[in-house]
Amino acid sequence: MKIPFIMTPGPTQVNERVRAAMAREATNPDLDASFFEFYKASCEKLKKIYNTEEDVLILGGEGILGLEAACASLIEEGDRVLCIDNGIYGKGFGDFAKIYGAEVVFFTGDYRRAIDVEKLEEFLKEDHDFKLATFVHCETPSGLTNPAGEIGELLNKYDILSIVDSVSSLGGEELEVDKWGLDLVISGSQKCISSPPGLTFVSVSKRAWETMENRKTPIASFYANLLIWKNWYRDKLFPYTQLSNNIYGNDVAFDILLEEGDYVKRHKEIAEMVRYSLISAGLELYPIEGHANTVTTILVPEGISFKDIYNTMLDEHNIMIAGAFEDLDGKVFRIGHMGENCYEEKLYITLKALDTTLKSLGADIKGSIHQYFARD
Repeated sequence: MKIPFIMTPGPTQVNERVRAAMAREATNPDLDASFFEFYKASCEKLKKIYNTEEDVLILGGEGILGLEAACASLIEEGDRVLCIDNGIYGKGFGDFAKIYGAEVVFFTGDYRRAIDVEKLEEFLKEDHDFKLATFVHCETPSGLTNPAGEIGELLNKYDILSIVDSVSSLGGEELEVDKWGLDLVISGSQKCISSPPGLTFVSVSKRAWETMENRKTPIASFYANLLIWKNWYRDKLFPYTQLSNNIYGNDVAFDILLEEGDYVKRHKEIAEMVRYSLISAGLELYPIEGHANTVTTILVPEGISFKDIYNTMLDEHNIMIAGAFEDLDGKVFRIGHMGENCYEEKLYITLKALDTTLKSLGADIKGSIHQYFARD
């Protein structure tokens, strides 16, 4: 089996140091006292990436676990929940909230622009009786990043708890959990952190813990119940057996990111170079403003299909890029530049293959995409 060169917006490529760490001898994480200390030390590294002094958790399950657990743990039947929606994932947050009995109200923004905070404030002036609000930091399908700090500040003004999907932004976008007053911020291992899929990260504010503890009804889940984690270290008891070898590898992925220092700068600079090269070649980006540092979403040129672009990139160049789904299905293609994917040489190879692919399919490309990218 030939493994493709993965340039999707997650899962990403995995560093050899991470793979080696995952291969270490397994332990029994429920009984090994040293593993509790290892897990705690890994959470301390995660706090640095989140920029928080609040509690953080590493859960066994893909990032969706965190999104559902946040809703399961905070929402009770009849709670009014504001779903801040300017994309497929933002809208989908409402479905999780409804599962747990929420009365969901949508604030819908332009799907090609970041959330307009002034319009959101106008909305909240008229109606702010919400227990919590959900929003997505990086809308991965559309390649948008929302102003999480401004949104968080506004929600706090009205004493509204926040649940934030930061799956595609943690480690690639600026994120200041404490400074911005965010309550539950969810991410995952397979995006900017660049370890394999299988782990969810959650930061939990004191206010969020208090809300869970003061519920009138029990949390309608076990695996998605965050409250059972509250005293894991004091009691030296995990709620369920941890994915120890995933956590070993993921811990090294944290090290790689923290050793670099200003990883947000790298993501920002690479993203700007990618956008410049695509626009210079005559391609149109899907987002009009609010472009993400971690993924670029491009409209499929007229007269060709996403399927042809995908298949040619994979079959002739062994490079895997992504499409999208729902309303964007067949209309866009996406290149991930997050984590291990976010290095100049990898983007140069990808854009050179894309240039050849689009020209072979009859797209009107001005100059060479990869040469624009490699400009001094």
